[in-house]
Amino acid sequence: MLNYVVRRVLQMIPTVFGVILITFILFNVVGGSPALMTLGRHVSPRMLEEFDEVRGFNKPVIAGLWSETRAYEASDFKRHAGPWREVEGVTHHPAVHREPAHIALAPDEVYPVPLAFTPRADTRFRWVVEYRLDPEGDAAWRYDVPVRNGGEPETETHRMRLEPSAHWQRATLPFDAGEQPGELNMRLSVQGAPLEIRSMKLERRADHVLDSQFVFFLKQLARLDLGTSHVTNQPVTRMIRQGIGPSLQLTVPIFFAGLVIAISLSLICAFYRNTLLDRSFVVLAVALMSINYLVWIVVGQYVLAYRWGWFPVWGFETMAYLALPILIGVISGLGRDLRFYRTVMLDEMYREYVRTAFAKGVSRSGVLFKHVLKNAMITVITNVVIAIPFLYTGSLLLESFFGIPGLGYMGIEAINSSDVDVIRAIVLIGAVLYVAANLLTDICYAVVDPRVKLK
Repeated sequence: MLNYVVRRVLQMIPTVFGVILITFILFNVVGGSPALMTLGRHVSPRMLEEFDEVRGFNKPVIAGLWSETRAYEASDFKRHAGPWREVEGVTHHPAVHREPAHIALAPDEVYPVPLAFTPRADTRFRWVVEYRLDPEGDAAWRYDVPVRNGGEPETETHRMRLEPSAHWQRATLPFDAGEQPGELNMRLSVQGAPLEIRSMKLERRADHVLDSQFVFFLKQLARLDLGTSHVTNQPVTRMIRQGIGPSLQLTVPIFFAGLVIAISLSLICAFYRNTLLDRSFVVLAVALMSINYLVWIVVGQYVLAYRWGWFPVWGFETMAYLALPILIGVISGLGRDLRFYRTVMLDEMYREYVRTAFAKGVSRSGVLFKHVLKNAMITVITNVVIAIPFLYTGSLLLESFFGIPGLGYMGIEAINSSDVDVIRAIVLIGAVLYVAANLLTDICYAVVDPRVKLK
């Protein structure tokens, strides 16, 4: 069995890697900018850039050398002049016929480049510009880089010239932000003829081609670092350790109590099939399934806790505070489980080996427990083991309504506050546990059914 487990674990590595990749794509690519989702659109570009810097979101997604920076808002000028709206002497020209939308900078002027903030020092950047400039004109970027000479702060002026062209062309202009932090005084000088710009963006160079968001994420996971919560400013790993205890104290009793009660009642239904007792349990199961989960919570809190005072209404101080949530969890899921396990047991009751056992004189209880239940264990194990990974996430509604500080409550708070790192960690751990549950399912099959061999 040990050799089989080792082989299965090795086979699971690509699957786990796929889960990590899908989680990364969902949160880093499909969901848009995590910084905007968390901080909103009304914060400064510098705050967004700092958020991205800490979490590696300012790097290329999978691989590459260049990524956009929020120091300049990338613009195609289709709707307006973008960052150049407040710069005097710049006019916006919307698209007309075959002429694309662009801005025009009048000649014989020096324009301050509208940077949102000073780019990070000791970093290489580049401008990517689509422009048009009459051959009679001249345009160049001029920027002052802070340096130190003999201990005294000084500046060096650099110049990057745009080659004149009567047609739209693309230019890439790299530059260094300098070795010392300070104001990068960047200006665009236009002489002789207007400079027309169709699109413009500023990109930051990564350290190497694999200095990307995905590699940054993999390095975090290798260190067991799930990020830092933006709301609490605590490591997500610590938050999960603190929340998993209350969640398991709630979900594990619900899981095992519901499982034992549902299987016991399903065996009774199989023992007394097609009798009044069996039909009564079916009606009970359908009734329990028909009542909304929130109804159980509201009625339990108001009647049992508030009006009758049998249970605490809110909080998590002792195990007594979990009694009512556990009771609600067991009752609300009992109908679904009873219908499922009853169908499984009745399906086994009509098989030939059951008729053979009865013909040999085996008692009804012996048939139920020694034959029916044992042969139904494959289906039971499949349903049980696949449900185990979801125990760690807790119960979102029960924890929220009863003030239990578990992972379910933490997940709801993270969703409401757009705490990306917490949500991503909960989703990732749940997915990995689900993959591991499949291995556990195969092992359990071999334990309960001698016909299943681990090869």
